[in-house]
Amino acid sequence: MLKIEHCPLSRMPQQQRLSLLSVAVVHMGMLTALDQFMLGAVLGSSMTLTDAFVVILIGSLIFGIVTFGLGFAGMREGLSGSLLARWCGFGRIGSVLIGLVIAVSLLGWFGIQNAIFAKSLNFASGNKLGFGLSAAISGTLLTTLVAFGFRALRFTARIAVPMFILLVAYISTIVLSGDSGQRWYKLLKLPHSDETLSISAGITIVVGGAIVASLMTPDLTRYTKSGKHVFGITLLTIIAGEFVINGLAILITKALNTADVVTIMSQAAGGAGLFVVVCSTLRVNDLNLYSSSLGIINAVEGITGKKLRYPPTTIIIGILGTLFSILGILDRFVDFLTVLGVVFPPILGVMLVDYYILRSYRKVLDESKQRGNLPNETPTIGWAAIIASIVGSVIGLTIEWGVPAINSLLMASIVYWLIKCTFKRLP
Repeated sequence: MLKIEHCPLSRMPQQQRLSLLSVAVVHMGMLTALDQFMLGAVLGSSMTLTDAFVVILIGSLIFGIVTFGLGFAGMREGLSGSLLARWCGFGRIGSVLIGLVIAVSLLGWFGIQNAIFAKSLNFASGNKLGFGLSAAISGTLLTTLVAFGFRALRFTARIAVPMFILLVAYISTIVLSGDSGQRWYKLLKLPHSDETLSISAGITIVVGGAIVASLMTPDLTRYTKSGKHVFGITLLTIIAGEFVINGLAILITKALNTADVVTIMSQAAGGAGLFVVVCSTLRVNDLNLYSSSLGIINAVEGITGKKLRYPPTTIIIGILGTLFSILGILDRFVDFLTVLGVVFPPILGVMLVDYYILRSYRKVLDESKQRGNLPNETPTIGWAAIIASIVGSVIGLTIEWGVPAINSLLMASIVYWLIKCTFKRLP
């Protein structure tokens, strides 16, 4: 049984490593969820069918390279992502700041998923509640459940993923079956219904939709036994999340001529579709709110030494996420993914350059691995890594030429390498 909280501050012992399938199922769960279906719906409504699948292919390639690279490091060292960051350029405080960035991004995801829950609730009421009130109700409900550990959420989490996958399979069969030859020809020729999304922008939002999973991959691959397992896990996740869930969402969106997930589910599956959407948002937002709360608690403790209490922190974060929903974060879904697609790649680029090219702490990591513990030498803060990550993010957000996700990744990697080579004493 894989539990991410095992050995959070130590190396994963070799005897506790698990099979390929055990880890792959959990990792695939990150990208076989409602948010990936939403991403596919955006691509389907904003691009031609050919362009949408080109975007998925290139975005998946970027995701696959950085995910495998970081996942292999996590497997080799037996360390979680936050621990690995300490000896991959960022230091102890720098790794805490990464946790804070992840926590803030999960807060944004909470707002988006709560907005979907609210739209479903409002739709079920016949638009009597209104979106604002529905968002307030759904956000308050979920925040209360997570803050006080309601056990029903565990049951919901267990059934949500298989129910969602079955629903997508059912809708795909209903919508895409029939006169296959003529239907596929029509889908291929259909223009997009919303504002046009460029290839470069599409690649960036595909990366943005999956990049947090890349950074969290060492948390899971530290359980794996070999590099082949890491590669298999990465490949299976790309196939399941990017090509199956995203791909079907693109086709369904074009066939039904709408990118609204609630409309798609209710139009194709009625009340059962809405029920699965609600269960999926509960499952995803349970994790978003829980992980965001822990991330902020750990960040505050790491920087100030003060430990916040879990229930009040969760309630405050839940209120903020609910407020984001009411203010319309769902309408800024593409912008949100774009920001993720340029802020997180620089962090990954810095860690990969440090671990595989500069090898700043590989010696102390190898020595401590033989002892079965963590290195005695822990850098406090990696200024070069932080500076390079900021530069890469700014470049990705401001430079219009090329693909923003690739620009931010390459620029941060190059800047970090130059700083470390030029100022060898800089941490």
